[in-house]
Amino acid sequence: MPDLLSQGLSWLEDQRHQHLTRTVTYQRGSDEVELSATIGRTVFEQDDHAGGLTRIESRDFLIRAADLVLASEVTLPQPGDRIIEIDSIATYTYEVMAPGNEPPWRYSDVNRSTLRIHTKQVATEAL
Repeated sequence: MPDLLSQGLSWLEDQRHQHLTRTVTYQRGSDEVELSATIGRTVFEQDDHAGGLTRIESRDFLIRAADLVLASEVTLPQPGDRIIEIDSIATYTYEVMAPGNEPPWRYSDVNRSTLRIHTKQVATEAL
């Protein structure tokens, strides 16, 4: 019997990829690849050890794990990698990172087909 939930998740992932993405450039050193990414966000909360709570918002990029190919190999995100996003008014550069001891990426689905990459904006260049 086919796994109907897995099939449904795959169908939803295909719909996200077809209808909710924009093209970004993923860079690691001199290697780069253009990817289709869905833009998201994650809010991290950290205890400041003084009784307060600090909230940090990350700009997230959801991409197909199989699409992250650098130097002819499928790879996983690493801290320090960069994602370049261009819109009608500026070029934005984001660095792969997450606050504190949080991992800079995670799988976004049970099939491990989508990566959620946490980033911080590090540069803006007006067009």
